[in-house]
Amino acid sequence: MKLVTTTQMRALEVAAVAAGATWPGLMRQAGTAVAQRVAELGAAGDRLVILVGPGNNGGDALVAARWLHAAGRRVMLIAMRQERDGDWPSAECRAVGLVPLDGATLGDDPLRALLADADVIIDGLLGSGTSRPLAGTLARLVALVNQSGRPVISIDVPSGLHADTGTAPGGAVRATRTIATGPIKRGCLFAHGPALCGALETIALPIPPAALELVMSERLDAALARRLLPARPDDSYKGTFGTALVVAGSPAYPGAAGLASAAAARAGAGLVALATTRSTPAVGRIPEIILRSLPDAEWGALGPAAADEVLALAQAAQAVLVGPGIGRDAPTVGFIQRLFGLDGARPRGSIGFRPGGSAEATAAGGGTLPPLVVDADALSVLGGLERDVRDGGPHWWQRSAPGQIVITPHPGEMCRLLGCATLPDDRVALAADAAQRWSQVVVLKDATTVIASPDGRTVVHAGANAALATAGTGDVLAGLITGLICQGLAPADAAVLGVYLHGAAGRLVRDEVGEMGALASDLLPRLPTAARRLRHGEGG
Repeated sequence: MKLVTTTQMRALEVAAVAAGATWPGLMRQAGTAVAQRVAELGAAGDRLVILVGPGNNGGDALVAARWLHAAGRRVMLIAMRQERDGDWPSAECRAVGLVPLDGATLGDDPLRALLADADVIIDGLLGSGTSRPLAGTLARLVALVNQSGRPVISIDVPSGLHADTGTAPGGAVRATRTIATGPIKRGCLFAHGPALCGALETIALPIPPAALELVMSERLDAALARRLLPARPDDSYKGTFGTALVVAGSPAYPGAAGLASAAAARAGAGLVALATTRSTPAVGRIPEIILRSLPDAEWGALGPAAADEVLALAQAAQAVLVGPGIGRDAPTVGFIQRLFGLDGARPRGSIGFRPGGSAEATAAGGGTLPPLVVDADALSVLGGLERDVRDGGPHWWQRSAPGQIVITPHPGEMCRLLGCATLPDDRVALAADAAQRWSQVVVLKDATTVIASPDGRTVVHAGANAALATAGTGDVLAGLITGLICQGLAPADAAVLGVYLHGAAGRLVRDEVGEMGALASDLLPRLPTAARRLRHGEGG
């Protein structure tokens, strides 16, 4: 399911016209499809108030109004639209007796009465091309719609919602359902978008498949995730599914090590080894996990000597996770510098990744690493090191083969990596730019998560869930992605599937435990269930 910006949607419409469609034909098809869907959702005697705006979205609404009128619905039009020459949708409505009321001149009390009398309100005021905040009579009408308490179906996007970013600085319609005309607009999944759109669906337009394939962003759904599930043949053994090395935990944060390593095991890795300092308590470590003790530096933290041991242990692993709960003490900074080959005392030309590491990287001193997942404190340390880079100095992403690192920052960690105070509203563009700049996979975590690959592809997961708003769920995600890489998935594919399974397990926790008081450890036993349900097509 593709996701588009307003610019991309306009280009797709132009491609459709170039392939033989017409602009009026596209409007007629969109409006008719919306009307048919409204009719499927409602009852034969519904009273419909249809709000008609000045642009193409208003034209879609007028086409829908005429179709619904012909189908026997009782239709009332309220227009914020000046008729012009060639306004064929308005002319067709007038020809069948649908004469709109002027919403700009109606007072508040008459508008309230009309809206309150509706079984359903259809919002066709403003479409995806609108970027300015609501003001004046439009803002007044939207406020009255929201106060009416009636079900609202928005065409394409709720009026007032920025279709690219999901912001609504001047307010917006709160829809019960949004029917996108063509691909879903990105803003419907970000910021205020999910709350304003309600149930979100799409209707098809005659867009050439070749043009649609050029859109590099898509919504993460079960169909996409199912294609990535690794096979689990019955004649396999633990070596079939690889070894994960999890470098996590510290005396202050021992639970992160238990959560991350258990998640890698629950993801299906054949064997999981947890490497942590001798001073780190074994909190939450399940008995199936192998323990590899690393030397303590000051305060029981990881230090440069531990990095040398990790590099040696990594030779037997198919994927390495580093970061959950390791802290940010001075010795840990030295550990990250040594691990990434950034320390002046022991320079390396590259980390050198398997598979796909270059011959030069493999020959470099200090050992090699398989694909790497970097999370939590390791990201914050890298962000601090990046600020210290002088002109000509190495950057962390320059020490790796392209596409072999998965970083999993939340917004605060992303700010540290980028050296900025706040992130821009367009999170898809931000993640895509970062992934291409660093030539690595970026999982930008939030209520809506973006997975961006170095080739420009982005996958968006709209998985807002209060049950996941608790400490440790990020550690579970990082371990999950690591365990999937062990089973042969490319890092980018493992990130996509990991985000989906994490969200699916979160929905199970919410349904079975509840939003309040759910723990990150509640996800662990539900990860295999989420994978089984996905494999067998149970649930979405």
